[in-house]
Amino acid sequence: MPGGIGVSAHGTVAELADFGWRSVGATIGFGDRLELSFARINFNTRDIGALLGLGQDFTLNQDVYGAKVRVAGDLVYGQSWFPQIAVGIEHKRNRDGAMVRLLGAADASGTDYTVSATKLLLARSLLINATLRYTEANQLGLLGFGSAAGEGYRLQFEGSLGYQLSRRAVLGAEYRSKPDNLGLGEDDWMDIFAAYALTDRLTLTAAYVDLGSIATISDQRGGLLSAQVAF
Repeated sequence: MPGGIGVSAHGTVAELADFGWRSVGATIGFGDRLELSFARINFNTRDIGALLGLGQDFTLNQDVYGAKVRVAGDLVYGQSWFPQIAVGIEHKRNRDGAMVRLLGAADASGTDYTVSATKLLLARSLLINATLRYTEANQLGLLGFGSAAGEGYRLQFEGSLGYQLSRRAVLGAEYRSKPDNLGLGEDDWMDIFAAYALTDRLTLTAAYVDLGSIATISDQRGGLLSAQVAF
């Protein structure tokens, strides 16, 4: 809301072939201009943890602190061809520093820098987003940042497209490219999702996700469920 303060919180669960993802987080927005966020990510390695010598059900943990500022344009209003432009920063702290360094990462913490363009085309019921991310994160930072061999920051692309079926329902897809600093065959991520606003404050999202290879373990596909509450 322009001139107001908005708060949202989310919880996400993803079940993959060999791994489990859990995350919770909150975002606070100021005057449709500034967003501050925090998220905690837990990534359970299940049986793979034992195979890698980490231990059964070893869980990787990460904290993500974010800030994003709208610098130009508007999501809905203004010129139909000109999107909303925002710049952002995400500082990520891996809570398992000794382990990720053993895997070859240079650091246990790192910072991503983003520039995004987003536009809602009401006449076509389409929401379009494109983001450039400057990052050195391995698997979003769950496997640390950079590499001891000298691999570091690279520019990556993220994009999403959503089609509004009704005022409350959206179908869409997302894509995210990722670097392979550790030489483990890290793949790009993609998903197909459906979101539905049960109320004006509660939205549920279900998705089929394809995360490719994680820590040399291929075919990591599965389902995701996320709930978001906004005030």
